Amino acid sequence: MLSIYQILNLLLDLLFWIIMIQIVLSWLVAFNVINTRNDFVRQFLYALDRVTEPLYRPIRRILPDFGGLDFSPMVVLLAISILQKILLPNIFSSLIGATA
Repeated sequence: MLSIYQILNLLLDLLFWIIMIQIVLSWLVAFNVINTRNDFVRQFLYALDRVTEPLYRPIRRILPDFGGLDFSPMVVLLAISILQKILLPNIFSSLIGATA
């Protein structure tokens, strides 16, 4: 059970960093620091978008329109934090306690 917990925690950490990288890159693109005409940059941004869009889509349906601001990454990061710090430890501690 402990290894499943560690794998889930690692995947959530990886997702956290993917979202953070996407946020920073979107700022760099918005301020014209990164050239999106570069094929590698464009493909990298597209890959990040493909990974994160299924997470953002349901949240964007619920959140009101804030114009040019997108708060869905912040909501997903908050959900990841809640999962890592509250839900997963409680679930796995109760499962480990039940088997012992």
